[in-house]
Amino acid sequence: MQIVENLNLASALDTCVSLAAAFVLGGIIGLERQYRQRTAGLRTNVLGALGSAIFVDMANRLGGHDGAVHVVAYVVSGIGFLGAGVIMREEGNVRGLNTAATLWGSAAVGACAGADLIVEAILATVFVLAANTLLRPVVNRINRQPMDTNAVEVTNTVYVIAPRTRQKEAMQRLEAALETADYPTRGLVVHAFGEDAVEIEAVLAATAIEGAQMDAVIQELSSLDCVSQAFWSPSTTE
Repeated sequence: MQIVENLNLASALDTCVSLAAAFVLGGIIGLERQYRQRTAGLRTNVLGALGSAIFVDMANRLGGHDGAVHVVAYVVSGIGFLGAGVIMREEGNVRGLNTAATLWGSAAVGACAGADLIVEAILATVFVLAANTLLRPVVNRINRQPMDTNAVEVTNTVYVIAPRTRQKEAMQRLEAALETADYPTRGLVVHAFGEDAVEIEAVLAATAIEGAQMDAVIQELSSLDCVSQAFWSPSTTE
């Protein structure tokens, strides 16, 4: 029987080590994504790494080095379809690109593990985590800097509805809240909103913001007596 002929304890042990490495290393990457509540979290990254490891390990056993190389090429292209599933377009913004790229990195880690390159898989995990953690403060700081150009890719605007009699107070509280959150504005514009209210529009200088942080600012503004309603919205310009 072919099953009996294919039994090889040494090869099975090698496969076990490869899959264990893919499971652990993919899980480490996935934990960081799960902690930040991204679309592709712990299980998705583990499964991506495991799947890549299984295919590469199987090809390595059946077809040798050349077979493994061919399968790695298919993993690289195939994981792109899975990554495309976590990319979303929401109100003019494209979200999920970093999550898709992380999933691609998990697949690469799994491919290394499947090819018995355990040290390389560990190094790849370290660099993927570094890209998602160490570079985050740098990106946030750059994105919060005012742009010198008149046209920006994304414009984030905060809107506050306030009674006309308390317009000045609402503007002061809005500027104070945004300043505390480290989101400088490019200017405030006031529009009439019905007969007894005004709409205060604050355009942020930052081209990218943390949604959770901005939601907290909006919640703080909405709780003020001088504010009837508060919300924010991103938009794109060319």
